[in-house]
Amino acid sequence: MRIKSTPPWQLKESDVTPESVYHQRRDILKKLGITLATLPLATQAQANIFDIFGDDEKTPDRRRALNAPDSTRFHPDLSLTPEDKILKYNNFYEFGTDKSDPARRAANFVTDPWKVDVSGMVARPFTLDYDDIFKRFPIEERIYRLRCVEAWSMNVPWIGFPLASLLRYAQPTSNAKYVAFETLYDPKQMPGQASRRLGGGIDYPYVEGLRMDEAMHPLTLIAVGLYGKTLAPQNGAPLRLVVPWKYGFKSIKSIVKITLTDKQPPTTWNLLASNEYGFYANVNPQVDHPRWSQASERFIGEGNLFSSRRQPTLPFNGYGSEVAGLYKGMDLRKFF
Repeated sequence: MRIKSTPPWQLKESDVTPESVYHQRRDILKKLGITLATLPLATQAQANIFDIFGDDEKTPDRRRALNAPDSTRFHPDLSLTPEDKILKYNNFYEFGTDKSDPARRAANFVTDPWKVDVSGMVARPFTLDYDDIFKRFPIEERIYRLRCVEAWSMNVPWIGFPLASLLRYAQPTSNAKYVAFETLYDPKQMPGQASRRLGGGIDYPYVEGLRMDEAMHPLTLIAVGLYGKTLAPQNGAPLRLVVPWKYGFKSIKSIVKITLTDKQPPTTWNLLASNEYGFYANVNPQVDHPRWSQASERFIGEGNLFSSRRQPTLPFNGYGSEVAGLYKGMDLRKFF
């Protein structure tokens, strides 16, 4: 009897909530020959899931459907964090520091038109416009763990393309060692950028960076959607970075600049508190935040905030066998 091996990054059934309505819906649509482009998806939130924020006023959903195939490698058959919670439980300080602020304050955020400049140490600098974001590189759906430095986690069905595809198109020079990212700076649309009180005392625009080998890793994703639709503003529309083995603050949102450089770029949270937020920010249950333990996490699934289940935190967020080699010989307590 042949036993099918389980990919090392795949969540076990015991790690997650019961089977998602989302997967049931997708299976039915596939059997009927209906694609995401022709029929909107139903979500768990639409199926009487308790809203973690109560009966807040609903804002119109301006997202559009995306027809993205499931990746056979990055699409474990498991349940997800309900879409409603992914849309309403966010860190995006450009729109406020409370988890409910981004969904409320970003409702009218303009994401089309949009430009992303790719430059620096590349042979072919270029600019992506809004349509390019979705059409220049083939997109697919991948389910990834998302682990916040605040010790909570989600399972998210991202839609996007490998960052490596974009970088290869730009043709990095041999001197390029790092990739720097920058979020849109628009205080008129982003009230947190206009007010240090609302924006958590951060100096904007938000900036992030990766080492070149991290950026080129197959797991590193440019996400353009989730749950079968384009990203909502509060989730980083129209495109964001997703690096699943790192804490969520590395996954910079609403990107407008990608620059290849030979120097380690500054990163926002490291600039704000270098003793708390390192450049690498790899998920590590052995290295606590100065103010709380990282040994376990609160998984946000069905139910409400008070019924969320705690689970142990995995090294590199469960992707260790895929990415640990990137840091061979490094002291991960020093390079946190």
